[in-house]
Amino acid sequence: MADVLIALGGNVGDVRATFQKAIANICGMTQGALVARSSDYATSLDPHALLFTLHKIENKFGRDRANENRWGPRTLDLDLIAYDDVSVQKPELTLPHPRLFERAFVLVPLAEIVPDRLIAGRSVTAALALLSTEGILRLPDLG
Repeated sequence: MADVLIALGGNVGDVRATFQKAIANICGMTQGALVARSSDYATSLDPHALLFTLHKIENKFGRDRANENRWGPRTLDLDLIAYDDVSVQKPELTLPHPRLFERAFVLVPLAEIVPDRLIAGRSVTAALALLSTEGILRLPDLG
């Protein structure tokens, strides 16, 4: 099985409840297994099939990529960050995620679960050390 990192995001509705349901959908629809509770999954789908499935799950939760504003409000955003050490440069899929190393809000959770993971030759911790984490707050655990 592939070692996959998926970032979940959202800013509409009960985001944390949406994440819980989305994670269950990702595991069920990909026959994957949750390895760590941020965005680290194992799946047997190839990167293109996985991205297609993630977009299908976003749609199921009310996201309409074709008719939304870029970086606008959304119920769910699923980004395929890394898929093993695969490098892909296609219009529909770029791996690793092209803006990964610019986004502390993606690297902070990754540093909790896979701090030494190398992505494009860089460790998550080393990449995070180059960015400001100001304004990124860890939410309390759900009881």
